[in-house]
Amino acid sequence: MSKIKKKVLFGSALCPDCPPAKKLLEEAGIRFLYLDITGDLANLKKFLHLRDNFEAFNSIKENGKIGIPCLSINDGEEIIFDFESLDLDSLKK
Repeated sequence: MSKIKKKVLFGSALCPDCPPAKKLLEEAGIRFLYLDITGDLANLKKFLHLRDNFEAFNSIKENGKIGIPCLSINDGEEIIFDFESLDLDSLKK
């Protein structure tokens, strides 16, 4: 029996890439929690903790980017930025 993956999509209504990423996951039937980092300080703190503690963000920060949309699986076990080549079937578990 496989463990259910906890999926959190960090994004912002102010980011042009975030609504399409959210829509992609919704249309694929993937269950996830969406946290808008510009709408709630608690969500921003959660995102900054992830961003400050995981190497996946290093190149993002070096390029002066924020790092959203960002899909975190199992509290940073896997971090996904590339939604165009995402294997949606693997996320349905």
